[in-house]
Amino acid sequence: MDFFFALALGILFGTGVFQLLRRDLIKAAMGTAILFTSINLFFLASGAFAPDVPAYVDQYADGKATPSDPLVQAMILTAVVVSFGSYALLLSIITAISTRYDTLNSDEVDELKN
Repeated sequence: MDFFFALALGILFGTGVFQLLRRDLIKAAMGTAILFTSINLFFLASGAFAPDVPAYVDQYADGKATPSDPLVQAMILTAVVVSFGSYALLLSIITAISTRYDTLNSDEVDELKN
């Protein structure tokens, strides 16, 4: 199961980076959202004590309950808030660029060049 989770995580990360490098700004924004999601899933996967148990579930080892690590949950919550704010700022910048230059293609925005 770890192999398939790592494979899905790698595919998500690769898709996010690929979309981030596109010329269309909307596709780049979608790539940013996919990249943020894959990073949050990586945090979730790295916080699990055992490979068969998710990070947010209590685990039972030798008859006693062991709570999951709260640091990972706090990091994921912080990452979600930061990614939401970054994504909102990115969409507002894309809206300003499309309004000012009447295009979403980053190659056609010629006034940004020196």
